[in-house]
Amino acid sequence: MSDIRLSEKKTYSPQEIRLQNGTSLENKRAGRILAGFQGSRPVIDIERGKYFTESFRETEGQPLILRWAKALYNYAEHATVYVDDDQLIAGRAGRSGRYGILYPELDGDFLDEAIKSLPERDSSPFDIAPEDAEYIIREISPYWKGKTFHEALAAAIPMETRKYTYNNDSELSSRFIVNETASFRSSIQWVHDYEKPLKIGFNGIKREAEERLAALDEFSPVDNTERKPFLEAVILTADAIILWAKRHSELAAEKAAAESDPVRKAELLEIARICAKVPAEPAESFYEAVQSQWFIQLFSRIEQKTGTIISNGRMDQYLYPYYKADKEKGVIDEDKAEELLECVWVSMAQYIDLYLSKAGGAFNEGYAHWEAVTIGGQTPDGRDAVNELTYIFLRSKREFPLNYPDLAARIHTRSPKRYLYEVAETIKDGSGFPKLINDDEVVPLLLAKGAQFEEAYDYSVSGCAECRMPNRDTFTSPCAYINFAAALEMTIYNGKMLKYGDEVIGLQTGEDFADFDSFLSAYLKQQKNFMKHAFIQQHEIIRLRGEHFASPLGSSLHKLCMEQQKDIHSPKIDGGIDLGYFEFIGYGTVIDSLAALKKVMFEDKRVTLSELKDAMMHNFEGFEPIRAIMQSAPAYGNNDGYADEIGKLLDRELLEFTRKYSAELGVQLDLRYVPFTSNVPFGKVVSATPNGRLAYVPLSDGSSASQGADKNGPTAILLSNYATKNYDYRNRAARLLNIKLSPQCVSGEDGTEKLVDFIKAWCDLKLWHLQFNIINRETLIAAQNDPDSYRSLLVRVAGYSAYFCELSKDLQDDIISRTEHIAV
Repeated sequence: MSDIRLSEKKTYSPQEIRLQNGTSLENKRAGRILAGFQGSRPVIDIERGKYFTESFRETEGQPLILRWAKALYNYAEHATVYVDDDQLIAGRAGRSGRYGILYPELDGDFLDEAIKSLPERDSSPFDIAPEDAEYIIREISPYWKGKTFHEALAAAIPMETRKYTYNNDSELSSRFIVNETASFRSSIQWVHDYEKPLKIGFNGIKREAEERLAALDEFSPVDNTERKPFLEAVILTADAIILWAKRHSELAAEKAAAESDPVRKAELLEIARICAKVPAEPAESFYEAVQSQWFIQLFSRIEQKTGTIISNGRMDQYLYPYYKADKEKGVIDEDKAEELLECVWVSMAQYIDLYLSKAGGAFNEGYAHWEAVTIGGQTPDGRDAVNELTYIFLRSKREFPLNYPDLAARIHTRSPKRYLYEVAETIKDGSGFPKLINDDEVVPLLLAKGAQFEEAYDYSVSGCAECRMPNRDTFTSPCAYINFAAALEMTIYNGKMLKYGDEVIGLQTGEDFADFDSFLSAYLKQQKNFMKHAFIQQHEIIRLRGEHFASPLGSSLHKLCMEQQKDIHSPKIDGGIDLGYFEFIGYGTVIDSLAALKKVMFEDKRVTLSELKDAMMHNFEGFEPIRAIMQSAPAYGNNDGYADEIGKLLDRELLEFTRKYSAELGVQLDLRYVPFTSNVPFGKVVSATPNGRLAYVPLSDGSSASQGADKNGPTAILLSNYATKNYDYRNRAARLLNIKLSPQCVSGEDGTEKLVDFIKAWCDLKLWHLQFNIINRETLIAAQNDPDSYRSLLVRVAGYSAYFCELSKDLQDDIISRTEHIAV
């Protein structure tokens, strides 16, 4: 039993009850493995950075994609390999326990300085061995200075745009106004076509590349300078992953020879057999398919830093034929399949996505991760896709509550009743899984953007709330996060922000406004100006990335890349669909502030702009009555047309801009509302706002209501979300929506039915994303005050779940302050 005491008068989620009971998971194999590292601080493993740097130093002047393949081979040949005790799945990308790896090609210019501060960082700290830190300073960082994408981008961005992007410091740290995200990841979220290597193996991929290489025209300059290096890189990368797997096989065989326990000896021999076979050859069993898939996703992490980590695609679809065949042969059952999957989950949980930059760390608090596993949805011919394996994934989340993997359930109007019921029961557990993605919104939008029906029906959830169509999506450039609450502040203070003193950053749109329309017009000018600089950033990002990044592994798994012999990071791949984005950060904050100004100041004339500015400049201290008046205004999230019409207008203005200017970039940049945890650092540069929000606290997150502003229940939040969307535009994508419910309101069978009905209403309204925290506010406060007793408490943050006690206090406060609804 733990020291946690629950009140007999309250209803608690299963997660809260487990915490109170001190329930152990060590009766499971994966639970025993988890106990060996859970709660430990991650350590930096330098081998990826070491072997990439070593190889790049030796291959200067060669084609970039070939250099990348050679670096991968150098890693595969020399890096330490692991077969962990008690594990059934081999492979990790770093030392035992929780670990992170280095990508010096991204931010090696300040790597030597960053590693000194990582252990003391408030957000997602990492440890590093002194000898490894010394090696980085001596060998890795000096090579990359002057060569990184971070430096190239900073030099390319015009000075006028730079003042919205970076602080004027040695690191060129983010200003959190118009924020580029391309310098701390080499690609946005991504999903491979895992089915291809499972079916033909990397020897099959190698043979395909060799046949294409033999067919090249020996006199063609394009074939010699572009296609030939590409195909040689694919062949070398296939050799690399095969070699890497075989080294795991050899290690497992060595361990088996020394093992005295006959059961473990047999397990190690089976691991050795499987790793000698896959991913080189096609998988022929569920166990082989799971091991092969893990090798591929892990080697992808070694290849490049994909934003939000490489996603796993539709695992219940491409693994199901292997499960079904094995079950019919009598060689596997549900428990064994679940055990193998959970061995992958605990391997995932030890790989921690390391961000060196302060901006990257602040965007991804609590060791954020989005290696999305997609379940449910529809088949390529439009039929419901739920199968036996789908339910095993859901059962695993309930029986083995771990924040890995990030489970995403696709929902549509014909989703089976049992599926919806089990999704609801899993949500009720309280750990934040699964997040829901709406086929009835996503599929039509993908069709409108150029997809075929079979491609749109077969999309995978990728990253936080996004989706990808393997073999059709071709855009990998990270995009802008835009702090529109800063645009609001610049409107109030004539181009200035209180944090930055007398510096004029934005447009000087005046300080006297005769009516709300004139204020709104000034704000929209600031908003449009932010968009201008975001698109200038994006132009340079797209132009530069092909000079800095290559992905021979990812390209070998993409049909269009192989057909055209082009790297996935190429500026243009014929036949691909290039879907990018830009993020609106602070949506609820801006809507509520504009609604408060319109109602209180311009219509009711209860406060003047001078009085309001005075109150805000004092952070409402001594001006509490003015704050209360501003907070009484209509607010987004309450199904109130007064506020929602403002939200729809802001949305439409941005859609008009991107519809007009995206084509100049050669891509389609969609409007999104997916903050990760950026609403926290973005809030730290924005002073008090007219909706009564205090200075430098988090902005509203995603398309959720401002913290505590949603008074009319969760259905009203759905209706406000619906009312603020412009359904006649196609340049839109994910809207992240957080809902916090008390366990009481979804307790029992009636509670499950209510939750299913709520999910159906969300689906009918064609909203993109939905996720829940089902937990008592008192539990969160108790965890904040006594973290040692709540180390395993999971909460939903922003498209991912994390351990509450590993979040900064600012983010903890943000989650606590979200409205806890007591009725559905």
